[in-house]
Amino acid sequence: MELDIFKRKPGIETQIDEFLNRISEAGLIFKGAIVDYLKGDLETFEHKRDRLHEAERQGDALRRELERMLYTKTLIPESRGDVLELIENMDTLLDHYKSAMWRIDIEQPQICDEFHEDFKELVAYGVEAVESAVCACRAFFRNIDTASTHMDKVIYWEKKSDVVSTRLQRAIFRREDLRLSHKRHLRDFVRFMEKIADEAEDVIDRLSIYIIKRAL
Repeated sequence: MELDIFKRKPGIETQIDEFLNRISEAGLIFKGAIVDYLKGDLETFEHKRDRLHEAERQGDALRRELERMLYTKTLIPESRGDVLELIENMDTLLDHYKSAMWRIDIEQPQICDEFHEDFKELVAYGVEAVESAVCACRAFFRNIDTASTHMDKVIYWEKKSDVVSTRLQRAIFRREDLRLSHKRHLRDFVRFMEKIADEAEDVIDRLSIYIIKRAL
């Protein structure tokens, strides 16, 4: 079942697709940048930081254009609020990628070699959760019957993220040779990375409400 807005205004489908594409692109850039940072390749990391910033800038511009179209063209007045909220919710995921990238760039956390694989795994699960949320969002507009499958995947990846986060924090605080300030700094980064999957789950929680409202 396709949202009626696409039948009457097909141009907006392209805008929404482009917006969601920027989120997917940002996730791939972010995951690669973390690998580069852990390898000590700061030059490549900074290049990807700039690419992610550009993807976020484009996403913001697309979000604003979508909001303008929905308001000024009086599209789907009965669902406009839900669509706007969904777009804004998805935009928070893009913002989190950017915030995480800049935080790493500014604070330059010293991540011990033994924690590298878990950090990469934590980030990968977060990106997978966001991508599943992107797919669920696409399904909301194109084929709502398939949305639940993608929403289930978000929950799956969020749980995997929780497991790695807990394991990593435990390992950090069991290192007797690290200063407490260093442990706390690493813990804060673990929690910040874990929030990527958490925010994706928040998005699909709201999406489930929109889907129920559509069915009424």
